[in-house]
Amino acid sequence: MAIARLARLGRQAKRPFGLCVKMTAVAILGLCFIFVWSMFSSPANLVTNQRESFDDISEPTSATTKVSDSRTQSIEKNPKKHEISKEEDKKVNLESDLDKKVNGTDSSAVHRHESRKKNNRKQVSNVKKEKDSVKSSNEETGEKNEKSEEEEQEEEQIVVDGKEEESESESEVNVDTDNGDGDLVQAVDEELAVEKVEDDSVGSRGEGKKRKFKGPVFDPKAHFSWRLCSTRSKQNYIPCIDIESSTGKIPSYRHRERSCPRAPPMCLVPLSHGGYGPPVPWPESKLKIFYKNVAHPKLAAYIKKHNWLVEYGEYLTFPQNQSEFKGGVLHYLEAIEEMVPDIEWGKNIRVVLEIGCADSSFVASLHDKEVITLSLGLKDDLVDLAQVALERGFPAFVSPFGTRRLPFPSAVFDAIHCGGCSIPWHSNGGKHLLEMNRILRPGGYFILSTKHDNIEEEEAMITLMASICWNILAHKTDEVSDVGVKIYQKPESNDIYELRRKKNPPLCKEHENPDAAWYVPMKTCLHTIPSAIEQHGTEWPEEWPKRLETFPDWSNDKEKLIADANHWKAIIDNSYLAGLGIDWSNIRNVMDMKAIYGGFAAALAQQKIWVMNVVPVHAPDTLPIIYERGLLGIYHDWCESFGTYPRSYDLLHADHLFSRLKNRCKQPISIVVEMDRILRHGGWAIIRDKVEILEPLEGILRSLHWEIRMTYVQNKEGIMCAQKTLWRP
Repeated sequence: MAIARLARLGRQAKRPFGLCVKMTAVAILGLCFIFVWSMFSSPANLVTNQRESFDDISEPTSATTKVSDSRTQSIEKNPKKHEISKEEDKKVNLESDLDKKVNGTDSSAVHRHESRKKNNRKQVSNVKKEKDSVKSSNEETGEKNEKSEEEEQEEEQIVVDGKEEESESESEVNVDTDNGDGDLVQAVDEELAVEKVEDDSVGSRGEGKKRKFKGPVFDPKAHFSWRLCSTRSKQNYIPCIDIESSTGKIPSYRHRERSCPRAPPMCLVPLSHGGYGPPVPWPESKLKIFYKNVAHPKLAAYIKKHNWLVEYGEYLTFPQNQSEFKGGVLHYLEAIEEMVPDIEWGKNIRVVLEIGCADSSFVASLHDKEVITLSLGLKDDLVDLAQVALERGFPAFVSPFGTRRLPFPSAVFDAIHCGGCSIPWHSNGGKHLLEMNRILRPGGYFILSTKHDNIEEEEAMITLMASICWNILAHKTDEVSDVGVKIYQKPESNDIYELRRKKNPPLCKEHENPDAAWYVPMKTCLHTIPSAIEQHGTEWPEEWPKRLETFPDWSNDKEKLIADANHWKAIIDNSYLAGLGIDWSNIRNVMDMKAIYGGFAAALAQQKIWVMNVVPVHAPDTLPIIYERGLLGIYHDWCESFGTYPRSYDLLHADHLFSRLKNRCKQPISIVVEMDRILRHGGWAIIRDKVEILEPLEGILRSLHWEIRMTYVQNKEGIMCAQKTLWRP
């Protein structure tokens, strides 16, 4: 019977009436599901998607609304804040992409980052408007929004360049060096150049996205253990320049471009086997230095071939009557002035760039004439003559000179000298000479000297100089020194460029920033001569020393420059020179790690020292002002190693450096390790910053066996004076 009934129902289901019953049942079940889902789902869960206006954000939440967890509560109270946090997360992810690429971890995503970056700028502007709306509504309800430290800082110290990274503290430092190359491809160079151009003006930096740092800069509970670097360059280790092979007994430099390790070196540079002695004090160091402080295998062979370096006992001496130039360097300088009387050393010629560190007597003689000369040590010579210059107390830095621009702004050097350097100026479209054209001041002088002229090279140079409109002022072979000297002058206006028959090299495009120099490829184009009153380089500065106290007309705010100068003069006169216990008679090489307008260096002008003013690449570009005042400076990113030898500086000055960089560097402690590398044993460091930074920093310096000489705290700000000892593991 049961089987018969089932068969009957089956036959009925096949009829049209059975199909209607099934359709009706399905519809009823669907309506029931929708009704039940709408009853039990909370409208608060969809608030971030449904809200189009935030005018009612300050109104209290309805008591009938049920919230399942605390996270949903926070979204309901301030949904706009939740959206902002999402936008910030997207921004952080985009920023971290570039950092990975720079360290060699993601070189294939460069172009993807560039396309997403445009959309991100729009998001940043929208988020900024939303923040203003949230802020006004919170004021009505009595809520207080905390301002990030970056918003409280002065305009010239804002950190905005799209590469901020949160600091990561480690419980213990593993100091075995990672010598990964981290090659920087040209695409990454161009990406970094774009960011430098975008962040060129103070106004654009102020409008950028600022992210509040979470957590301390230094973990106060961290424990540090240090070991020596195990690199083949040993006591002369320069992390971003010494690119060493992993095999073989002899260091193999794979290429000549700057390339930093993937992870910042967290090891200490060892001392030479012969020991290390405190540097010979200035001015005695002009004539002799301790040979063991600059010992290098190829230096010994170089000394045997040149009579201006003499090994005398434990010293390396520099006889005054000996020079690379026959007849003496003074005769050489006088010959230049005779050829071009407008060149007045120490008056209208104050800042000079020396290409290559060959004969330091040239720099020493210019120093006696009140000319400050910065020597560019070319790492490919492998003789380490830049280290010799630094040990003598002369300004020098080390940098490859291959495909990237030098870390200087445009139109800042009064003269550039190349004495017997082997740079092929006419090759590769003349890009090296075009780089000299970029950094040379309009009307500035390029002095080229050589003992032997090659006919083919001579013809190529004549063609190249004519194409860039450099005027040759003198060409003479000195009978005494047997050196051929050519003196060229850069044009002072753009009129001459229009007279060229062949527009080769072409003029650079208007949007190309001539001051962008950090990881920027050299351009085979001519930058136009500045003509607007607000541009630097339009007029020649005042003669030295009046130049130091004269503020340029093109600066945005003269009052700010004057205030900065008075500020540092008061601090140095009332505190630094007498209150820190530093014997300034033993101080010669000084670095201001976060210079702004050069006020610190200007206040020390009466002392027998020179100051390397470092303008961080993330900060507003104030370096042209520093050069305009007759001082030296350079661009640098302190998340990377500086281009100099270990033990280069007698004193380091860091004014709020760590609080400004805490959102950029993954490991701010690597900056402390870098300070230990470039500071001489017995050298000093003056650190001004927030107390929350100085307290754990003191422990880190003690772990490095630095001696804390003095700490002064007032109103959550402090100053620490520390001295590096001779200790090494």
